[in-house]
Amino acid sequence: MQNMLSELPIDLEKVSKANRDKEILRVGMIAELDAVNLYEQLAAMAEQEEVKAALLDIAKEEKTHMGEFQALLLKKDREQVEELEKGKREIEEM
Repeated sequence: MQNMLSELPIDLEKVSKANRDKEILRVGMIAELDAVNLYEQLAAMAEQEEVKAALLDIAKEEKTHMGEFQALLLKKDREQVEELEKGKREIEEM
C-alpha cells in the first residue's frame, strides 16, 4: 500500500501569488486522488461487505471532490483547459 500524502508536494510560499490558487487546487486534486486510491485499496482488503461498501462509497465521494477542484482549476487556468482537450483528442485518435 502506498504512503498517504503527509506534506505538501510543493512549497506554496515559493509560488507566485498569481499562481498560488492554481497550485493549491492541484494539491487538493492530488490529495483527493490519494484518498481514492487508499479507500479502494482498503475496500479490496476488507472482509465484511458492509465495510467494503462504506469504503467504496467514501472513495466515490472523493472523486466528486476531485471534480470540484478540477472545475475550479479549469476556471482559473486556460492552458490547463487547452491541454486537457489536446490529451482527449490524442486518446481518441489512438
